[in-house]
Amino acid sequence: MLRPIFQLRLVTRNYAGLESVIEDFLQQAAASGEGTLGQTIDAAGFGLAGVVVDGCLHAENLRWALDVPALTRKLNLKNIVLLNDVTATALSLDRLSASDLVQLNHGTPQKNATRAVIAAGTGLGEAILFWDGQQYRVERSEAGQGDFAPRTDREIELLHHLKNRLPHVSCEEIVAGRGFLRIHEFLNPSVRHASFDAPEGNAASEITQRGLAQSCPICVETLAFWTEIYGAMAGNFALQTLALGGVYVAGGIAAKVLPKLKEGAFIQAFRGNGKLASVLARIPISVVVNEDAPMLGAAYQALISCRSTRDTKDMEITAGRIG
Repeated sequence: MLRPIFQLRLVTRNYAGLESVIEDFLQQAAASGEGTLGQTIDAAGFGLAGVVVDGCLHAENLRWALDVPALTRKLNLKNIVLLNDVTATALSLDRLSASDLVQLNHGTPQKNATRAVIAAGTGLGEAILFWDGQQYRVERSEAGQGDFAPRTDREIELLHHLKNRLPHVSCEEIVAGRGFLRIHEFLNPSVRHASFDAPEGNAASEITQRGLAQSCPICVETLAFWTEIYGAMAGNFALQTLALGGVYVAGGIAAKVLPKLKEGAFIQAFRGNGKLASVLARIPISVVVNEDAPMLGAAYQALISCRSTRDTKDMEITAGRIG
């Protein structure tokens, strides 16, 4: 069982690489009196916003070069686990409590059936959990980089609008955080808010907050349009994976716009009007509201990585989510 001993949120753009993040983290942990300086760390797990292939990270939103063998030597650690952050979230699901999940659709889950995780945040990540006869295993997916498939006339107009501005209109370009401003500008380019042009402005945050507060009609429309598109994408992913065991909506955006997701448009778009709408209606859908889920998944994988070397019943493991 893992025991958290220190937790800290650091902004990745303030660091040149993962090594400097870890060094700062350990120093601040030691200064707090809860740190591990001078103690042996047996394993470290990291959930990373990018594709991890053969121990190397390939990320568009994180400009760091990461390599497991080099990082292991640099940090003098026996075991380092690098995971995609959505894969880490998927690995955390069986460790989460009921309070970490909010159900949008109770559905009727099939025992040991495939599950799916979809997570919109800085990017759009997806993962698949399949039953191997004894336990769930996670398979990564880059379906978020697939082409955006419009369903309605307005979505077709949005696609044409974005094709003139982007080399590739992927699903991620619309439902990731940067998609809110794109949708807002598509609906009405004459309406501008302070964050839209500020160097450190967060347009997605302002649009969603104004949309939930109903203080700007275009923001309200943007949030509603985004919710329908995201619901349809989640439904398509559920069909592609036949996720009869449940769909988990994770990532940084879902918890922030939870009231909108609960209204019903997300579920309606998820089900759609296709031949298998009745099947989709029976799939349970839950929102992961515990933002530490990727960290927990990475930590438990780190725990597994060093089980062969010592008794890990009550180990304390340093784990982080980077991205």
